[in-house]
Amino acid sequence: MRGRLSSGRAGISLRARALKYLALREHSRAELERKLARYAQPDDDIARLLDELEQAGHLSQARFVDSLVRRRQERYGVRRIEHELGEHALAPSLAGAALQALRAGERERAMAVWARRFKAPPGDLHERARQHRFLAARGFEADTIAWVLKTVGASASSR
Repeated sequence: MRGRLSSGRAGISLRARALKYLALREHSRAELERKLARYAQPDDDIARLLDELEQAGHLSQARFVDSLVRRRQERYGVRRIEHELGEHALAPSLAGAALQALRAGERERAMAVWARRFKAPPGDLHERARQHRFLAARGFEADTIAWVLKTVGASASSR
């Protein structure tokens, strides 16, 4: 009884549910398929519904890539974003151009992430390792992290 009361939207069609998800934010085809599968009946054809949504322009893999990159680029590095895009079963060509553009500004974004988190350059090896781990966990590459720590260390020593 409790399950029926809490799922007041059981009567929503898959199409309406898909459009509701897409109205909130862009979704990849794989992600939307996963979400809709929970509500599908045995006779529902999710693949056909997704094809119709793509033809109508409601579902777009290219828009999804742009949206995800825009949402993540201020906090994460290329490796993290590339990994997340890989989880969505996208064609490599779709993500390639977006990732290439991200790589061009990777150092500046890493520096901004570092500046938001840390107020001073590392004073010892322990602090340097901590800051390195922080940036690595955000998906920045080792050479970018080394550049950031070297740059902030040089700017601190020149004061």
